[in-house]
Parts: sequence; structure tokens; C-alpha cells
Amino acid sequence: MIVSMYARVGDFGEDKDAAAAIRRDTIAPRVEKGQGVTLDFNGVNLVTQSFIHALISAVLRQRGEEVLGLISFKNCGGSVRGIIETVVQYSLDSPD
Repeated sequence: MIVSMYARVGDFGEDKDAAAAIRRDTIAPRVEKGQGVTLDFNGVNLVTQSFIHALISAVLRQRGEEVLGLISFKNCGGSVRGIIETVVQYSLDSPD
């Protein structure tokens, strides 16, 4: 399944509630079933760290690093990719 982040949040991902809804309604259920999900950031120019945290951190903390085999990130610009990498690392390194 491919999720167009632009269709959900526009060119600037900052709404933590929208990110949490995507996690709750799309990412978490697919991961629980062992199904993959691609988050397509085409058209998204910038995201906040809190947005990405709300989007993926809980799933990473619950499921561990192996969940990255089910979640992929597509069409991320440099700044978006950097924030995703920071949140992934922080979420995996932080104690629960």
C-alpha cells in the first residue's frame, strides 16, 4: 500500500494529529498484519520532527527495528529524509 503524504498533509507536514491518525489508521494495522506500507513524500517539502515522531515512533518502539522491513519512505527530499533518520534512530535507541 502506498500512502501519499502530500494528499494527507500538503507540502508541509506539521500536524501531529494528522500524523497520529495516519499511524493509527494505516501504518499500525498493516504492520500488525505483517503487510508493508510505503509513505510517499512526493510534493512534501518539509516536515517537523514532531510530525515524524507522531507518525512512526510508537510503531518503532513497539515492534523494534525489524518493522523497518515493512515501512518504506519514498521520494523524500534531503531535509525530510534527515528528519526521518533522526526520529528512527532516536526511537530505536530510547528506552521505553
